[in-house]
This record gives sequence, structure tokens and C-alpha cells, in this order.
Amino acid sequence: MAFSSLFRKKTVQDILKQIEKNEADGHEALGRHLTARDLTAFGIAAIVGAGIFSTIGKASSDGGPAVIFLFLFTALACSFAAFAYAEFASMVPVSGSAYTYSYVAFGELIAWIIGWALIMEYAIGNITVAISWSDYFTGLLESGGIHLPQWIQMDYLTASNGYKDATALMQSGKSYENLGEGLKASYTAWTTSPTIGSFHFVADLPALFIIILITALVYRGMKESRNASNMMVVVKLCIILLVISVGVFYVDTDNWTPFAPNGVSGVLKGVSAVFFAYIGFDAISTTAEECKDPQRDLPRGMMWAIIICTILYIVVALVLTGMVNYSELNVGDPLAFVFHKLDLKWMSGIVAVSAVIAMASVLLVFQMGQPRIWMSMSRDGLLPKRFSRVHPKYKTPSYATIVTGFVVSVPALFLNLTMVTDLCSIGTLFAFVLVCAGVLVLQNRTDIPRGKFKTPYVNSKYVIPFMLAAGLYYAFNYNNKATMDFLTNETQVNNATTIITSLNKEESTKVYDYLVSVGAQKTTDATLDLENLLSQYQKEDAKYAAVVAGLPIDNSLKYESGLSLFKHKIPMWIFLIVLVGLTFWSFAENLSLIPLLGLVSCLYMMAELSVWNWIYFTAWLLIGLMIYFGFSRKNSKLNLKEA
Repeated sequence: MAFSSLFRKKTVQDILKQIEKNEADGHEALGRHLTARDLTAFGIAAIVGAGIFSTIGKASSDGGPAVIFLFLFTALACSFAAFAYAEFASMVPVSGSAYTYSYVAFGELIAWIIGWALIMEYAIGNITVAISWSDYFTGLLESGGIHLPQWIQMDYLTASNGYKDATALMQSGKSYENLGEGLKASYTAWTTSPTIGSFHFVADLPALFIIILITALVYRGMKESRNASNMMVVVKLCIILLVISVGVFYVDTDNWTPFAPNGVSGVLKGVSAVFFAYIGFDAISTTAEECKDPQRDLPRGMMWAIIICTILYIVVALVLTGMVNYSELNVGDPLAFVFHKLDLKWMSGIVAVSAVIAMASVLLVFQMGQPRIWMSMSRDGLLPKRFSRVHPKYKTPSYATIVTGFVVSVPALFLNLTMVTDLCSIGTLFAFVLVCAGVLVLQNRTDIPRGKFKTPYVNSKYVIPFMLAAGLYYAFNYNNKATMDFLTNETQVNNATTIITSLNKEESTKVYDYLVSVGAQKTTDATLDLENLLSQYQKEDAKYAAVVAGLPIDNSLKYESGLSLFKHKIPMWIFLIVLVGLTFWSFAENLSLIPLLGLVSCLYMMAELSVWNWIYFTAWLLIGLMIYFGFSRKNSKLNLKEA
């Protein structure tokens, strides 16, 4: 089989004809029930979830009131990508989202890669939301006096890693009472869990429960899913408006000073977490075949969802940072926290209930998206035919929906929330990058039938080079130290927690003796606490570096340097190299500015994720390539057509 066959493309005309032939091939049509209002509601259902109920707290703590600019930046990046999605959705109004669009723009191999990445995005996204829902649900039960054992409300990895860290900190002198709430919960879950030999049975059973419930609803039909989603959206929008209406009377404008306490770096610190708050609008595009007028309604649904959610995020962020000082908001449930702190416990309870509803609606939209991706890939022969089976009564991709339930529910019992959040983000951003690139590739093609929506054209020939030059000027004139540290791979000092948790008992004793000798003061009444002793110096970088330099332990425990430091910079180097290439491409080909900005901003957010996420994502893609060359390539309908 020739190398060129890896990039064989589907034409838009063939895709539209295939829809008409699906029924003859045994693929029944999906029911068309959705309007622009329904699509907007699905978008709000997907976006208004973990972001407004959880990650907004951490982002506000890092950036202060100026976090509103982070929401604007992220919304802008998503809007650029949404333009590209909307143009493709109008051009190719079928289920499949970025997978189908890539088949048209780049060819089969790239389409498979993006389809495989989307499978990870939706599966991991569902796992993330299920775990978050479990946290809120168990918290709600506890506030009502129902206390579940820790080992049935926590994933295995969190319990295992938390137990190790808690044990290390207690060995270094920290008492159990002075551990963080998360470490306490992990330690308790691990030590109280049933064991089989050396295996500890720790599993997040509430997460399993909500996945089974939502999967059954999605299997039952689009009408039922739509009605449930619309109802949940109305409820949580009413709750959020209530939060704003009540909270605005408790705003103290003095809390908005300083507006950006940690500068631009503080605002951008939460970029990846806040981006996760916007994930979901792209899932709307997977429902194209179930829209009454997809070419008109899909673009409208995406744009309205992003606009409405951005306004809500900004207003809520201003109210939160006005009610309490930004430094107090680094909590998992910031909305409930601020009302509890102001002794408005009835509002705190309402927020907790609405969070449970919000998380369920996000899971509903994500759980609809993945079976439709599998269905599209199956129709093209890249997955077994059964994945495209449509239920004769419910008009949903039945087999793919059931498989999705298993794929999501089993890992949700054991996986760590931080790991799955970042994996979901990198898969989504990768999809956004390719969709934006697809619009750029097709922008000058005259053989592509255009839909009712087209991204407004602005020539980027001079804009992108100017923006690159301005960025370099800022980096070397206003952020010179950080820039030079990055370029020269300057050795970095580890933080106190990293250093202390890596010590054995003998090293802990030496460190304690040294810290006492240089005048460190105990900050607790309990036994010696090395983490607190060393953390005293972290407020002043120069003083902390001097104290760490004198610690009587190996330098590998104190510093990160060389290859171990450089590997964390690889994603940013990839971004910078690609950015230079895009600058030349935009100058030579007069590329459209909006999709190009979408590509650049999404690639930048990918670069902000850790190198481990890139490694895990690459491993996932390699598994996908093995499946493609082992099954999909020879069973592709384009291959059979050529034969």
C-alpha cells in the first residue's frame, strides 16, 4: 500500500452522499430534534461546571481580581477555535466533530490521530467530571450528617500518593492534625480500607453511580437528554444569578486593591485550569446530524454558549474577590466557602446542591459526545461496524454508548483528578489546533462547497510578525531574568514541600539541626515540623535560596538542573519553534488571522502543561497508531473503494 494512501481524503460531497446511503448500509438515521436554543443550552451545560464551582477559586487566589483578564483571554482563544469549528460544522454538517473535519482537510492518518485524541478527550473529560461530581456529592451528604467511609469516596491513586506524602511529612515531625485536609483524607482512606494481601481496595463508588445513571439517560434518547440538560441548565443559571444577586451586597471594593497582586505571571498561572472550564463547547459539533438546521444553528449555539458563560465567569469572579480577600479563595468550593465565611449558611447549602446539578449536566454533554465520534469512525471503516449501530427505537448509537459507560466508569474508580484534568486539556487543545489548521489549509481551496457560515477574513501577513516582535521585545526588556533563565536553563531551587518529602529519617534530623542553628522558629505547638520550619523563608527568594544552599543534604534533593530541568521546558520550545514556522507561513500565504490566532493560543496553552502530559498523550497516540496499522487502514472504506 502506497505511502500516499495514508493521507487519502474524503470530499465534502462524498460525506453528504454517505448520510443518504447510511440507512441502506444498515445505519439508521439519528433523530433530528435540536434547535439553536437547545445547542446553546448544551454548551452552557458543558461549560458551566467545574470552572465556576471549583477552579475559579484557585485562579482567583493566584491572579487576584485581575483573574477576569484570564477568563477573557481563555474565552478569546476558545472563540477563535469556535469560529473554525463553526465553519467546518456548517461545511460538513455530520457527527464526528474535528475527526470528520480533519478527514477532509488532512487525510485519513491525521483524521485517525485526531479521532483517537478525541476519544481520550471525552473519556478523560467524563472521568474528571465524574470524580468532581463525587467530591461535591459526598460533601453535600456530609453537610446533611451522612458520612461515607473515605475509602469508597476517593480514587486509588490519590489515596496511595497522599498516604506516602503524609507518612513522609509525619516522619519529618509534622503532626497528623497539622496535615492538609486532602492529605488527612488520603491517609484515612488508605489506612482504613479493606485489603486483599497487600492490595488496598480504595474506589470512588459515587463516581461509578453517576456515570451509570447518565449513560442510561444518554442511551435512552436525544429528546430525554435534551430535556434533562435544559432543566439542569435553568436550575444552575438561576442559582448562579442568585449567588450574584446576594453576593453583590457583600462586596467590599477594598478587596479589589491591589487588582493584580501577582502581576501578569500570577494571572496567567491558572491558564490551564481555567481553560478546562471552557471545555465542552466543541461537544456541540458532535450532534450535527441531530440538529434541525445544523448549518445555521451550530455556529450560533457555540458562540452564544461561550459569550454567556464568559459573562457569568467574569461577574462571579468580581463578586467573589469583592466578598473576601483573593488570598483566601484557594479552596475546592469557593462559592460555598465565601457564603459560609460570611455566616450565610443557607446560601452555602444552595450552592452545594447546584454544584451537584451542574456537574451532572456537564457529564451528560460529554457522555453524548464520545459515542458519536466512535460512530463516525465506524462508518468510515476505521472501527468495527457495531460501533455505528443505531438503536431502532431510541435513535441513539446504542453499542458505542454502552462501551463509553464502561470505558469511563472503570478508570473513574482509580485515577487521580489532577492527572485526568491535564490529559483532558491536552487532548482538547490538540483537537482545537488541528481544526484551526484545517481551516487555514482549506481557505484558498475552490473545490470545497461552503456552508452558510464562514470565518471573517483578516490578512495575518503583517499582524503575526508584529505580534512576535512585540512579544520578544517584552520578554527581553520587561521580563529579562525569567527569559534568560529559560534560555540558559538556569538551576532552580526546589520548594520546601518537595525537599522535605524526599528526605529519609537521617537526612531529616540533619536538616532540623541545621535549621535550628540558623535561627528557624517553630510555627506549631506540636512536635518539630520541618516543612513549616523551611517554609518560613520562601517569602523572600534570596533568603530562601541561601538557606537551601546550606542544607546538609545532596544537591540533587535541593535543586533541579540539567536534563531533569530542561525536559519541563520542551513543550514551550516546541511552541516557540512552531510559532516561528507559522510566522513565515502567514507571511507567505496571507493566512486568515482568526483561525491562526486560535492555533497559536491553543498551542501556547498546550505548552503550559507539564512534559509528563505530553509523554502520556504521545503514548496514547502510539497505541492508536498500532490499532490503525493493524485494523483500520485495511478496513477503511476508502481503501476498499480503491481496491
